[in-house]
Amino acid sequence: MKGFGQPHQYPGRLIIVEGIDGSGKSTQLQLLQKWMVSQGHTVYFTEWNSSKLVKETTRLGKKTRTLTPLTFSLIHATDFADRLFYSMIPRLKAGMIVLADRFVYTAFARDVIRGCDRAWVRKLYDFAIRPDLAFYFKVPVDVSLGRILSGRAKIKYYEAGMDLNLSLDPVESFSRFQSKILEEYDRVVDEHKLTVVDATAEIDEQQEIVRDVVTRMLKDMKKQDKDGQTEVLRGGDPVPGSRLSESQG
Repeated sequence: MKGFGQPHQYPGRLIIVEGIDGSGKSTQLQLLQKWMVSQGHTVYFTEWNSSKLVKETTRLGKKTRTLTPLTFSLIHATDFADRLFYSMIPRLKAGMIVLADRFVYTAFARDVIRGCDRAWVRKLYDFAIRPDLAFYFKVPVDVSLGRILSGRAKIKYYEAGMDLNLSLDPVESFSRFQSKILEEYDRVVDEHKLTVVDATAEIDEQQEIVRDVVTRMLKDMKKQDKDGQTEVLRGGDPVPGSRLSESQG
């Protein structure tokens, strides 16, 4: 493996979504999954912090509020490595479409805000492979907060960044924490050329943009260049006529 940042050589394709809590990224990925299955594609879905290897440890740590920034980072890296090597890569080798709800960019944003060194976090995930498409659903904090509170009564402790002592009020802490993450995401988007989607647009409008980008990538999967190599649309390449917002680093 060549290290993160280098394109993978597997026949399948890896599509990931990023965004702060309440950005609507999960909804968009679920809609994309249903659409791709309806189009006859074999799709595998995976999400952040879902590996059975560490899921119980994470649950217990959150319940007792004993997770430090370092342990948080290492647990998530372990979760990611387990899913990458035993779930994602085998399916990419089999030519499947892998959809991931959050990828290493989540760690690049959250871990840094929690106090981990930026270069250290990136080095920690050097074993990762680069997605073929990386969507970032950008939304203001007040919008994301409104969406979350419309679905449940309160904000979760770590979701609000309460462990950072930003505020005793969960809502205020959430706003401050997620605002800091937004700033770090802007850096990540600029560094890794993620495809930015305006997450304040209507759900169907966002999905249309996503499908346009994915459709172009799938067409390119079938095209062969002069050397017989598959041409692949990489995250950040614009789609003519789409309503992609411009990234702001």
